[in-house]
Amino acid sequence: MAGDFSRQLDLGDSSGKNIWKKLHLDPKLFALLMILALAGLFILYSASGQNISMIYRQATYYGLGFSIMLIIAQFHPRWFQMAAPWMYGAGIVALLLVFLIGVGAKGAQRWLSVFGVFRFQPSEIMKLVVPMTMAWFLASQLLPPKFKVIAISMGIIFVPTLMVMKQPDLGTSLLIAGSGIFALLLAGLSWRWIALALVTVLAIAPVMWYGVMHDYQKQRVLTFLDPESDPLGSGWNIIQSKTAIGSGGVEGKGWLQGTQSQLEFLPERHTDFIIAVFAEEQGLIGVLLLLALYLAIVIRGLYMASKARDSFSRLLAGSLMITFFIYVFVNIGMVSGILPVVGVPLPLISYGGTSIVTLMAAFGVIMSVYTHRQA
Repeated sequence: MAGDFSRQLDLGDSSGKNIWKKLHLDPKLFALLMILALAGLFILYSASGQNISMIYRQATYYGLGFSIMLIIAQFHPRWFQMAAPWMYGAGIVALLLVFLIGVGAKGAQRWLSVFGVFRFQPSEIMKLVVPMTMAWFLASQLLPPKFKVIAISMGIIFVPTLMVMKQPDLGTSLLIAGSGIFALLLAGLSWRWIALALVTVLAIAPVMWYGVMHDYQKQRVLTFLDPESDPLGSGWNIIQSKTAIGSGGVEGKGWLQGTQSQLEFLPERHTDFIIAVFAEEQGLIGVLLLLALYLAIVIRGLYMASKARDSFSRLLAGSLMITFFIYVFVNIGMVSGILPVVGVPLPLISYGGTSIVTLMAAFGVIMSVYTHRQA
């Protein structure tokens, strides 16, 4: 009897594993992402002022995101390798169309409208396309990269980066640049080149300040250095955010009990500053639990990347996971006042469709890399 029961359990476990294998999904990463999505709805309900319609829309975005992740996971990594240069070209064309016929909002022209039904940001898609193109290019070169390869790589990275920066969208442009640079670092870039790059950045900083950055972007940097200089203007966001985080203490005020958010002192509380709402209501303990969830996702993703079968897959999955980590770090850093406010939402928590779909597509690529490693 005991032997029969044991065999039944083994058969059940084998059947479960086969289902995940057929779907080309990793159950551990899938479970972590599902928990994060549920936490996102929980946090957004309070941050949106109990706006049920917004919760329904966000849940729809999650559903679409998970569906796209499932679809993309079915493709073999070789398909991404072949498609990468074509997707890069299409992305550049889409960014050009943004300048010509793009839809504007709040002083920025970042969206394309599709038949007037829905709109999307091509810049969000480039967060996935740029590291994919970098992995495609670097996988065909001798590694670690030499000067010529580095120079071409910089061109691949900074053409879309500068186009997005001119929309203007400083936060997204920095993430696009970072996603490509991480692929270059994972390819074995020498520390000598890294030091040279830092010196170059410092050298061209005045050019960026006077020739590229817009007035509102400069003001964000100045506000970061001294938010009290304009407490009722440009410094209002960060002051209210830090107040909300500090007032939450260790245990928080309780769900729906945050005064800064519920009384609408905190701006952009359902998008860029949503972590401040969570910190006020759930306190340090809640924030640490959320960070632990993010860390578990990053560790699992990097482990999956390390098991990739070739350099293209390894560079692609690794750079996507590091970019996800930077996404989290930048948002929390800017909300807590240790980084300038650059308009980066908290991944898979902040309200918004294009960001969620793009991130879930990236996780679909990582799933594909891991589950096809023996194919």
